[in-house]
Amino acid sequence: MRVRSMTVSDADRVVEIYGQAIKSGHATFQENPGTWEDWDQGHLPECRLVACDDNDIVIGWAGLSGVSNRCVYRGIAEISVYVDPRHHGKGIGKALLSALIAASEENGIWSLEAGIFPENEASLVLHKALGFEIVGRKRGLGRMGYGPLAGQWRDVMLLQRRSQVVGVD
Repeated sequence: MRVRSMTVSDADRVVEIYGQAIKSGHATFQENPGTWEDWDQGHLPECRLVACDDNDIVIGWAGLSGVSNRCVYRGIAEISVYVDPRHHGKGIGKALLSALIAASEENGIWSLEAGIFPENEASLVLHKALGFEIVGRKRGLGRMGYGPLAGQWRDVMLLQRRSQVVGVD
């Protein structure tokens, strides 16, 4: 497995993997993966990564979204990391998140945020292992429209990782 920069030729697999994660009911409030154009518009042009198997097939991806258009927040981004379910438990998420942290710092990002359902324990453990801290719990943030918890109001854990390299005086 190797991590590399995402290209437009990876678009179909990126959207497909996002769609697979949505089916779990524990990845996002979003009900469908949308199109590549949707994905492209929702993510920063920097720090787009994919993990590939030995045949260069995309098996996971990571990217950043801005949290605000205000200039004071230019160094803060929300992360997304998704791995094809057939490849869970192989260290791919950790490799992607590690590479995303490094790429974010190379691009002047000083704070990374993640919103994770509390039921997604594996994701919480991964983020904590790479320096993220739980800074809050958003109670009843949204009502699930699909999946095993359809109709229920869901909490979201807010995690943050503050760079020790960027934005340090």
